[in-house]
Amino acid sequence: MISRDVTIVNSMGLHARPATFFVQNAHKFKSGIWVQSGDRKVNAKSLLGVLSLGIAKGMTITLIADGYDEEEALADLAKLIDSGVGEQI
Repeated sequence: MISRDVTIVNSMGLHARPATFFVQNAHKFKSGIWVQSGDRKVNAKSLLGVLSLGIAKGMTITLIADGYDEEEALADLAKLIDSGVGEQI
């Protein structure tokens, strides 16, 4: 199991469109993947779970992965977040 902290850089945070894109990318991996914000942790493959965290610009979240492709999963998802998840930064 590995984890990585990332900071949300896109102007609107993880609202519906970027959250959907994030969840779709999480589904590419076999590993279990979670997003943690504060004391709440949700399945990164669940759109409702990710949206329920209310992740806004400037928030730091923790990505957690466990499985054979965990390193690739976190690298890909962190890169996606760092790029603004398809939104303007």
